[in-house]
Amino acid sequence: MESEKNSRLPLSDDSKQSEEKQRKFSAMTRRGVFAALSYMASSVLLVMFNKAALSSYNFPFANVITLAQMVFAFIILFVMKSLKIISFTTNESLSSSNNSVIFVSYRTLGQTLPLALTYLVFMVVTMEAVRGINIPMYTTLRRTVVAFTMVMEYFLSGQRHSRFVVGSVVVIIAGAFVAGARDLAFDSYSYSIVFIENMCKAVYLASVVRVGKSSGLNIFGIVWCNVVICGPLLFLWSLLRGDLQTTRNFPYIFNPGFQIVLLLSCAFTFFINYIVVLNTTVNSALTQAICGNLKDVFTSGIGWLIFGGLPYDLFNVLGQVLGFLGSCLYAYCKLQGV
Repeated sequence: MESEKNSRLPLSDDSKQSEEKQRKFSAMTRRGVFAALSYMASSVLLVMFNKAALSSYNFPFANVITLAQMVFAFIILFVMKSLKIISFTTNESLSSSNNSVIFVSYRTLGQTLPLALTYLVFMVVTMEAVRGINIPMYTTLRRTVVAFTMVMEYFLSGQRHSRFVVGSVVVIIAGAFVAGARDLAFDSYSYSIVFIENMCKAVYLASVVRVGKSSGLNIFGIVWCNVVICGPLLFLWSLLRGDLQTTRNFPYIFNPGFQIVLLLSCAFTFFINYIVVLNTTVNSALTQAICGNLKDVFTSGIGWLIFGGLPYDLFNVLGQVLGFLGSCLYAYCKLQGV
């Protein structure tokens, strides 16, 4: 019951209580810090496994890997729900019976449809972006997601931030532009894909709490609806394109190393789907975006050592440092409740 309780989304619609809560708990709780650190650690590992599958093994279809990740999540959630280990809604008892194969109503699926489609586009373009650009520059450009998230939070929920928080975001964005200005491997297509990914992620992060409130779904419920809606669409698309048939002839399909990389990619994707929603609801959408920036420092270093792809350049190093300092400044403001 404790895990169910912790996975629930806030349901209060009282704006005054919300504002008081925000002032009172603006500093991170221990649970918030744990969620943030868990996300950063697992996200670094996920990028490495995805990059290994797409680049080291030269697997040609990012959408097939995304489909495998959704199938993995579907199986895990289906088994856990069938065994009554978890529930999908905030007011649902673990002992309650549900004869529906999909466990949620069609009305609930309809409420989560826009969020799920955003999730689908985000997942597909993320995999494509990881393939087409070196990891240090990928993580640097990903930092611009904080600006998109801040704008989406303002328009969707009227969320405003202090001058210190805005200043830290400006430093992060400046670092991304400084680093990208001298990227010797500039690729306009890959850069565009990363910015599309950033916009999709910003919409997803800013919408997830709102959808949770309106639908009554908890974290597992939101992830479930995402895979139930997106899985068949992605399967149909991959089938019509012939990607599934071609995948059967992939030379490394039965290679143990490739299979382990793919399995770990699926496992970490499932965990991140959970921890992203938890971090966003316990902390905020912007905090989730900033966590992505902090973990990008480690992703850049590890990715450069393992996969290479980025020549040394003073401007790039300066941009990386600026982005890191901006992320640290935001983390300090958040922990101090500024």
